[in-house]
Amino acid sequence: MAEDVFKALADPTRRHILDELVERDGQTLFEICTRLMTKHGVGLSRQAISQHLAVLETADLIRTRRQGRYKFHDLNTEPLERVVTRWLKRDTTGGSP
Repeated sequence: MAEDVFKALADPTRRHILDELVERDGQTLFEICTRLMTKHGVGLSRQAISQHLAVLETADLIRTRRQGRYKFHDLNTEPLERVVTRWLKRDTTGGSP
């Protein structure tokens, strides 16, 4: 749902998380926390980052998968594509743009 996507994107920490997943997909919570601290100076607790990840997951911007005892977070850009294309002008004449 578009509202969930906009809510997720409204927070700078969540945008940093998405930036990190674009750079390197499939990270654990520990890896995300470490990268946020070292690259962006975001010193939040693991619990706080986990709550941000839950908002991103609700918006379907990330998907999780388990391998053994590890939980990996993967970027899903489909909701962004739906939001962006929603307002793009379409060529109704049938010709080239």
